[in-house]
Amino acid sequence: MDSEHWRAVITAAQAGDRRALDELVAGWLPLVYNIVGRALNGHADVDDVVQETMLRAVGNLGSLRDPDSFRSWLVAIAMRQIRDRARRKTPDRLEEAPASDFADLTVLRLQLEGQRREVAEAVRWLDDEDRQLLSLWWLEVAGELTRRELAAAVGITRQHAAVRVQRMKERLETSRGIVRALDGACPGLRELTGRWDGRPDSVWRKRLARHIRGCGYCGGTRETVVPAERLLVGIALVPLPVGFTLSLAFGGKTAVAATSAGWSAKLLGALTKPAVAVTAGATIVAGGAYVVTQPPDAPPPRAAIAPTATATSEPPRTSAPPAPTPRSSPSATKKTDPYGTVVDAVDRAPDADTPPAALPRRPESGITSTGGPKAVMQHRGDRVTLTGRGYVLVRWQISPGSRPGALVMPSWTGLKGRLFHVASGGSRRMDDPLPGAPNGYATGMGGPGIGYAVLPPGTQQMWQNEYFYLDGTVNLTQNERGCDYGLIVFPTDRDAVVEDIGQGPPQGAIRYGLVRDTGTDSAPVPQYVTRETPADPATVPQRSRV
Repeated sequence: MDSEHWRAVITAAQAGDRRALDELVAGWLPLVYNIVGRALNGHADVDDVVQETMLRAVGNLGSLRDPDSFRSWLVAIAMRQIRDRARRKTPDRLEEAPASDFADLTVLRLQLEGQRREVAEAVRWLDDEDRQLLSLWWLEVAGELTRRELAAAVGITRQHAAVRVQRMKERLETSRGIVRALDGACPGLRELTGRWDGRPDSVWRKRLARHIRGCGYCGGTRETVVPAERLLVGIALVPLPVGFTLSLAFGGKTAVAATSAGWSAKLLGALTKPAVAVTAGATIVAGGAYVVTQPPDAPPPRAAIAPTATATSEPPRTSAPPAPTPRSSPSATKKTDPYGTVVDAVDRAPDADTPPAALPRRPESGITSTGGPKAVMQHRGDRVTLTGRGYVLVRWQISPGSRPGALVMPSWTGLKGRLFHVASGGSRRMDDPLPGAPNGYATGMGGPGIGYAVLPPGTQQMWQNEYFYLDGTVNLTQNERGCDYGLIVFPTDRDAVVEDIGQGPPQGAIRYGLVRDTGTDSAPVPQYVTRETPADPATVPQRSRV
């Protein structure tokens, strides 16, 4: 950042210039968000800590004597808030799962691949203290901070900072080895992790590191390992999530803080007036709340992009979603008016020779998909947005031979309107025996020779082809974690559904399909569906009622 420019902006903001304050907050908010997000690994408290950091910076800006020291001063405030948050939390609260894993958000929003992706995912294996230090060191090697600023933020000398950074890097490299090993197919590691709940911690880091050191398969490096600092040089800041809100002037707390800091009445008044500016993709609205929106030069939507990327095809939460029919408008569906059948239990497969019931006829005008006529979703975070009125096919491809284990189901988010699970086909359920199955498979869910794809308790067993009817708009996200799987998503029509489920053993299929649609609002809905837009779609609860 241009130091001369920011010196002028900071000086003007201290003198009460409203536009300068807007620019200052919008310009430095991403840095604070990255430090806090990475230090807390996306915990639900990230927004609160970012908010408190910016409040304190705004409230004490008048006491800053040297504008050139603003960055190190701001980073030090952020680190104090992170440490204060840790002291305020009880042990049970500290064990809460992240609201949105920042390692995943880093990978998705920056489109990281290969060893850069590996470094980002290794972060979740670090202890809190190491992760706090890494949140600064990452920005140092990316060119956003200096070593002097890192040391000042932690409150230690540069020499001590060098020692601590080196120790943290050693544990980071150990964690990178764990990430590589877990992506492999070592039978010994698979047996060891059979007792693991999937949550990284220091105990399992030591166990897995011990295994890797003594295992020829896991310890064998199949490619040159590039040092982490070389991978992170020049990497961009993780963009703020669309809809991120930062309130700078709600309640008496802010006013008191600003007044006690000696701020002018002009500046205090500016903070509490309606919206004035749009800078760097952030808008200050009534009451002094910053709401992150898409900047004017945001790239166009793409198929299967990250659910929280700034280049999302989903409108900001402050915008009204598209509504193909009056029925699908947000106001037409209230939380007090649920629809759909609860099917949170595994059903029995029908007799293989039993033809399906008649599929009710629902109105069709066609479905559009951001993934085009055939969206292939093979990686965690891949997403399509479906809009319109008609039928959708979701075809399963499960690969426990590549990586067996627990299967995290795909989820439907941001639903506006109605979504039904209308039929299952593809000539088989995925747990049907496969005659002459190759390479250790016994069923589509795996076999004793390669391991199995394991569904969460109570999750409906999927068929090869699953059919849904949409009247509105919804996002479908691939949440691959654990077992390897892929989805192919097709807009389709009722005739194609009827033809598929009507193929039975006489035509060489394992079984006929199954009709689930009742033709009314009592028809089943997907188990993992919500009208919300969570940062991590994998956190959608299994609850088949909307």
